[in-house]
Amino acid sequence: MKSSKKSRLQELREEYGNKHVKKTTVLQRLKRKFGIGSRRCSNCGSYGSHMRIYGLNLCRQCFREKARKLGFKKYG
Repeated sequence: MKSSKKSRLQELREEYGNKHVKKTTVLQRLKRKFGIGSRRCSNCGSYGSHMRIYGLNLCRQCFREKARKLGFKKYG
């Protein structure tokens, strides 16, 4: 059974008036709500692994560079 609901891709194709819109170009216009691509590092702008604790929003490389200045200590 096909549902009567339109997919988000079909809605966007109708909105932009082009039935031959590629799926990748349509999905790039959407704001990601969750997952790796939804958050960027506040320092360098990369996606990937993040330290979101305490609202830092830093990737792991930038966190290692700035950890001492932020008051974190390395144990172990």
